[in-house]
Amino acid sequence: MKIEMIHERLTTGDLESFEQNHNITFPIDYREFLLAYNGGYPTPGTYKISDELGESILNIFYGIGSMYDNLEKKFDIFDEILEIGFIPIADDPSGNQICIGISKEYFGQIYHWAHDEEQNGMENMYFLSNNFNEFLDSLYEDEEE
Repeated sequence: MKIEMIHERLTTGDLESFEQNHNITFPIDYREFLLAYNGGYPTPGTYKISDELGESILNIFYGIGSMYDNLEKKFDIFDEILEIGFIPIADDPSGNQICIGISKEYFGQIYHWAHDEEQNGMENMYFLSNNFNEFLDSLYEDEEE
């Protein structure tokens, strides 16, 4: 697994400030990722959503700061995901979101949110992994590449 760093490094203070401003606490493995990379492009980046939906490619992990793909903007855009206890942390080329659970029930779990499904709540959420590091480890090369 390789992450291409494209954003400025994040300080612990910036991360803690972001968490306090949004009244959230990120799981430790995701906090460590943000402090090490602050988002970026993963290689490999393919992941399996489900037998029904097949696979997708992770486009970019969002960072914290003034970059184009930042977590702050995602808070403003994705209210419906936030309402059920998830924060979008990455996307695929179709605009679907890879989310991490921040509520007690789903804390740390990674889900794929299919934005084009006309459903609410968990109906368009697809479980990917129990935690962030497990998700990173599950990324693989697309056989067609």
